[in-house]
Amino acid sequence: MDISTVLGCVLGCVLGGLVLAAYRLGILYQLIHKTETKSPRHGGESVAEVLRAHGVKFVFTLVGGHISPILVACEKLGIRIVDTRHEATAVFAADAVARLSGTIGVAAVTAGPGLTNTVTAVKNAQMAESPLLLIGGAAATLLQGRGALQDIDQMSLFRPLCKFCASVRTVREIVPVVRKAMAIAQSGTPGPVFVEFPIDTLYPFHLVEKEFAVKNPPKGLLGKVVAWYLHNHLKNLFAGAWEARAVSPLPVHIPLATDSQIQQCVELVSRAKKPVILLGSQATLPPAPADDTRKALECLGIPCFLGGMARGMLGRDSPLHIRQNRRDALKEADLVLLAGTVCDFRLSYGRVLSRRSKVIAVNRDKSQLMKNSDMFWKPTVAIQGDAGSFLLSLSKGLKGHRCPEDWPQSLKEGDRTKENANRAKAAEKTERHLNPLNVLHRADALMAEDSIIVVDGGDFVGSAAYIMRPRGPLRWLDPGAFGTLGVGGGFALGAKLCRPDSEVWIIYGDGSLGYSVAEFDTFTRHKTPVIALVGNDACWSQISREQVPILGSNVACGLAFSDYHIVADGYGGKGHLVGREDEGRLDDIICKAQQESREGRATLLNVLIGKSDFREGSISV
Repeated sequence: MDISTVLGCVLGCVLGGLVLAAYRLGILYQLIHKTETKSPRHGGESVAEVLRAHGVKFVFTLVGGHISPILVACEKLGIRIVDTRHEATAVFAADAVARLSGTIGVAAVTAGPGLTNTVTAVKNAQMAESPLLLIGGAAATLLQGRGALQDIDQMSLFRPLCKFCASVRTVREIVPVVRKAMAIAQSGTPGPVFVEFPIDTLYPFHLVEKEFAVKNPPKGLLGKVVAWYLHNHLKNLFAGAWEARAVSPLPVHIPLATDSQIQQCVELVSRAKKPVILLGSQATLPPAPADDTRKALECLGIPCFLGGMARGMLGRDSPLHIRQNRRDALKEADLVLLAGTVCDFRLSYGRVLSRRSKVIAVNRDKSQLMKNSDMFWKPTVAIQGDAGSFLLSLSKGLKGHRCPEDWPQSLKEGDRTKENANRAKAAEKTERHLNPLNVLHRADALMAEDSIIVVDGGDFVGSAAYIMRPRGPLRWLDPGAFGTLGVGGGFALGAKLCRPDSEVWIIYGDGSLGYSVAEFDTFTRHKTPVIALVGNDACWSQISREQVPILGSNVACGLAFSDYHIVADGYGGKGHLVGREDEGRLDDIICKAQQESREGRATLLNVLIGKSDFREGSISV
């Protein structure tokens, strides 16, 4: 190889390196795109424009300087900013909006501890498959990793929890990154996404420029290099920032069953004599409207067990909705349709399914679709697709065919027997205070037809799941498979904002109430008058029930019969203490709480309850 060839290679490498460096430093981009140094605009406006274009009505937050430009810009564009007393509540509220509205929920929190406070709520949204955008502040781009205020590696924290994570590095990236994130959140199996905004991508040029100014720059060549680098970085941050960009939603991909899969299932269901449908939360997701899914189920005539957000899908008193004796029904069924239901701990990992049954499983998520199928069960047909859309197609394919009526009638008869026994237990006197089952029966009987029920607790909520009857689709909110305590305040806040004319009830255990009782301040400030029914037995009863007989100690399970009603008063709501002496006028007290809610006051019923063996043997681990 001669010297000219060597020099040519060296020169090519040098030139290539310079071009790459120029690209990474944004020099090439700045040659084409202008940096408007006099513009008063800021990155928060770009975020707000994308949110508005996606139909976002609410942004839930706990304010922080890192994210102030986003909040101010959203408010100017008519997006309601709802500030809470804890960042987890903001995410829970966004989760509720996503579930009830069929769109994406949005929460914005400040950097560092603001974001770490959301971790449990984001994980809950991931496991509940809720499409949610978490917006987080961050230290300035040049200060990350250098010990800036509230600076941590936020991306590593959220990658395991979110479908998509991005850190915006220039103002021009804001619109495409947020659009992409929102599409990913709603595509496939819905879930949370996270976008991090360094503070210098959100404030106007003239303010960021002041922060970049070096007061005592090094002298000589080093000083000039530092000054040039900072100036170039600043210009690259804002280069092309205000050029027109599309802000409308990107296409959302939803997996659907194929025609051949539908036909195969039509043939299986048409031959079944004792089919059963287990309906999970996925069946409530768009694109299938919940009311259309309900009509499809009614046309099929197949008895249904409803779980998660699917509770209430068939209304309060449907002859097809079976609430009791699920294990026995599954043993007898010759076909089981798992429509968005997963074979996890809630179905004993699939062990409750009979080996003799044909099993059709439909789920958007492949891992959930086949969970534990290598151990305890095998699907006859496994479809990675949307459960609601599948049910509409199945009903259409089976038009004119209905399940033999004696099968759901026999299951319903078992329901009535079990529920009569539950009512008899509700009539029993507890050793002290009120019978929790009777309290729940009375509240259920008096709830308005448009009520939304939010549940947050252990033992008291577990009883409520057997007793309370959501009146229609999308009228029940529970945390989902993660079993998270503390969802009550946020879920209720989101629900009341989505359905301001509906009664919104929170069924609290006294333990779980402690997580979000401060949100009564939020209910007061944001005029969201919910009704909280607190089952106060001064105990973490779901744990105590097993801990005491097995380990012989009630350590850490005991609480006090605290004056939670006074706390509600202090936050601007209205509290009522309800004890055994009030049993005869319990209906009147509940009706009074409903009236106070209609008049605009969030209300808390602090109901002292006694012990019941109703849930003896229920799982807590």
